[in-house]
Amino acid sequence: MPNEAIYGVVLLAALAHALWNAMVKASSDRLLTLATIRAVGLVVGCLLVFFVPLPAPQSWPFLIAAVFVHYAYYTFMLHGYRVGDLSQVYPIARGVAPLLVAALAASLAGERLAGGQLAAVMLTSTGIVILAFGRGGPRQGAVPIALATGVAIAGYTFLNGLGVRQGGTVLGYFAWLEIGTGTGVVLFTLLRRRAGIVVLGRAQGFRGIIAGFLSVGGYLAGLWAITLLPMAPVTAMRETSVVFGAIIGVVVFRESLGPQRIAAAGLVAAGIMALTLLGAG
Repeated sequence: MPNEAIYGVVLLAALAHALWNAMVKASSDRLLTLATIRAVGLVVGCLLVFFVPLPAPQSWPFLIAAVFVHYAYYTFMLHGYRVGDLSQVYPIARGVAPLLVAALAASLAGERLAGGQLAAVMLTSTGIVILAFGRGGPRQGAVPIALATGVAIAGYTFLNGLGVRQGGTVLGYFAWLEIGTGTGVVLFTLLRRRAGIVVLGRAQGFRGIIAGFLSVGGYLAGLWAITLLPMAPVTAMRETSVVFGAIIGVVVFRESLGPQRIAAAGLVAAGIMALTLLGAG
């Protein structure tokens, strides 16, 4: 498949990611909504294991480590959406991840990018970070949480990139990743929010299920792309979800989109075009 087509799939995954994050942000109980999303992934993973091979043994240390990093990511994400706005926390968290993945991939996986490819990754990340500060900066206390979220994103992306490549089966690795992350989140939520599950299910259950399928489908597309292209460009492309997030912020949350934020979105778009034209990988 041409690289351009793969990047198109990753762009759709970016849109899916922005949508389910907006659903979590808008929820009256974000933990329960997240648990619904991960429950969908858990069900999908449990069904898949009957039809796909087990990942190779050498991939399991990466998979297990990635599961625990996902737990950290969910913790930071929920806290970030509690103390900050979607249009502030989300771009910072997603913006630092491509650069961190590029550094990890170069230093630990020997995956070095050419000068033009690295410049495209940096251009995309710069635009994303500017988007975060386009309305006067995040609320006090939101920046450290957003940065910690970004570190977690880079961590699980790098671990999954190595794990899925060594696993020998994208679907097999994905199934057990969903089982691992889903089991932990659902059990934790049952312990903390058991009394509110029925109420949320009646009010927002359908929305949570839709968000779950967006999350599962988008992440599977990203894992598949990582098996075909270098990790850093794929990560940068996925993080263009902040452009979709900015649009959702304007349309749904009535947030303003001034000239600075429009220019930052242009930088992100330029980075996307550069990555596609350079045909990274």
